[in-house]
Amino acid sequence: MGAVLGAAALLVTAVAFGKSDSQPAQDAATQLRPVASFAAIADPALRSAALFVEASKVITHPRCMNCHPRTRRPTQGDDMHPHNPPMFAGQEGHGTAGLPCATCHGPGNVRTLAAGIESVPGDPHWALAPASMAWQGRSVAQICAQIKDRKRNGNRTLAQIHHHMAEDHLVGWAWRPGEGRRPAPGTQAEFGKIIQAWIDTGAHCPRDAANRRSGV
Repeated sequence: MGAVLGAAALLVTAVAFGKSDSQPAQDAATQLRPVASFAAIADPALRSAALFVEASKVITHPRCMNCHPRTRRPTQGDDMHPHNPPMFAGQEGHGTAGLPCATCHGPGNVRTLAAGIESVPGDPHWALAPASMAWQGRSVAQICAQIKDRKRNGNRTLAQIHHHMAEDHLVGWAWRPGEGRRPAPGTQAEFGKIIQAWIDTGAHCPRDAANRRSGV
């Protein structure tokens, strides 16, 4: 019975993941600008902020945002609709005792045979981000401040933040999300170079639109 329920849950999850995502689009939105292209910005602080805005193409992409929800419930697809079946993070971000993430998500992406459903995503460390790192509903400036705040980023230094973003296998899933799902822009290596350049220029954050209007 457990195997049957697991298979059924896998199918439901596959439908939810597959129905609103599309194949990768070959346009500028799928690319990341090289670090060298920011050299013309003479002010290091402004260059740093601009680099983070470029990095935000990845950070705010659905492949990342779906695992950084404003609630303790994951979202799915490019439209970030609620996870189906309904899921909750539990204490460690791996689901609840009655329905852990591992019910459907294994150590790697899995192709499916159902019509219109291409794959179910997976990774050895599949889980939601901690509640302190919820990004959905926040501006790029707010996310930047959150990433730098050791009280909210898992007590990581900027060097550890770079390592996490540039080398972590689960973060890297965003560029290998399985059939039927758009990857994050660029590559993880390119993303890591932008994050490092952001750090090297002082890790400055862009200002919110409201602050720009008021001159703050």
